[in-house]
Amino acid sequence: MCFTFDIYEGKEAEYKKRHDEIWPDLVADIKAAGFKNYTLFRRGLTVVGYFEVDGKVEDVFAKMANSEANSKWAKWFEDVIVNLADGTGNLMSMKEVWHLD
Repeated sequence: MCFTFDIYEGKEAEYKKRHDEIWPDLVADIKAAGFKNYTLFRRGLTVVGYFEVDGKVEDVFAKMANSEANSKWAKWFEDVIVNLADGTGNLMSMKEVWHLD
């Protein structure tokens, strides 16, 4: 899955700093939920994320919904991230156009 969101202007360095210091318990929860090859890229104020899962993305998200570390992380980023989800609460995902193995 690939997704995108924006961060607030002036928060670029803070966004990077927080990820440089990501909490070990959050990383453990991300791995335990089934995320693989999880990467974030930033260009200006736009962040593009990519991850892989075995099985259904919905199942991995359901596991993360129970993560206390993830809930705290999301709350902590409210002053940095403009909007991570669309109006219905879904991650703003991108459609795959082409793929090379």
